[in-house]
Amino acid sequence: MSDFAKLFEQMLEQSHRMARTFNPALETFQAQGFDKLMPTMPKDFMDMMWGNAFNPEGLDAKTRLLVVIAGLTVLGAQADAQFKLTVRHALEAGASEKEIGEVIYQMAMLGGIPAMSRALGLAQAVFDETEESDG
Repeated sequence: MSDFAKLFEQMLEQSHRMARTFNPALETFQAQGFDKLMPTMPKDFMDMMWGNAFNPEGLDAKTRLLVVIAGLTVLGAQADAQFKLTVRHALEAGASEKEIGEVIYQMAMLGGIPAMSRALGLAQAVFDETEESDG
């Protein structure tokens, strides 16, 4: 084991000890709904940050967010909060539910059916929440 691997292992164990000390339940804590704490950025702000302000000929915010959804899907859509937040931002940037679904379906070829299914479930949860707040 390399010195870096040893150091990383020690840091992980230290963080687990700290969590157990503060509250034993924190050791296995899962932050459900954490994505709802983060606000959705307005489309103009996303375009400025990721799109046309710094690179006028580059990808727009909608396309960049669809690319992020593709990447997160291929990785197995393991980070629920980040995935849902990205879907919300993609919708705000002008992506349709159909476009988001198409990107996720396409990633089944690279990430597999389980990754695609998980991503679709997370995206559908965001779509449902969006419909509830609009209705």
